[in-house]
Amino acid sequence: MKSITVFCGSSFGSHDIYKEQAFLLGQTLAKQGIQLIYGGADVGLMGTIADGALTEGGNVIGVLPHFLQSKEIAHKNLTELIIVETMHERKTKMNELCDGVIVLPGGYGTLEEFFEMITWAQLGLHKKPIGILNIDGFYDDLINLVQTMVDKGFLKQVNRDMLLISDAIDDLLEKMKNYQAPTVGKWISKEEI
Repeated sequence: MKSITVFCGSSFGSHDIYKEQAFLLGQTLAKQGIQLIYGGADVGLMGTIADGALTEGGNVIGVLPHFLQSKEIAHKNLTELIIVETMHERKTKMNELCDGVIVLPGGYGTLEEFFEMITWAQLGLHKKPIGILNIDGFYDDLINLVQTMVDKGFLKQVNRDMLLISDAIDDLLEKMKNYQAPTVGKWISKEEI
């Protein structure tokens, strides 16, 4: 993997461990020569992960809709800042630029980005690994809900197994590097979208 998109909160959350782990993830990606793709902001966990990568000399590309740039939250020290028109264009560009996705704690926006990426993988639109860094059990309830989707017949186990989960950065990156996308038939092709 040469580049990873990270989706995370524009806030710090209520526990210091979220900020600490975001910074460490940024540092770890840079040390491993993995380019960071993220939302381009200088606030919350978003700014923290960028700062972590930049302190280790990493390449950091931010993708920011112009309406957020006007609120002066764009990070000023990135390797590159790409300005797009819409939130959907932002996700599309972040997907194009990466070889995998990691989700850190966040709110509605983070969950929406995560679910779109995992849905695209389920539909066969990409074969990239998608990982949750489950810092301090933040995503335990979501992980339980996903298992309920399987248990109640709304999600296939093979699609549940596409989701890589760990509470340790190195372990999650190792799972992502060894990921093999399922070979089950696609529901639709890119041409049908």
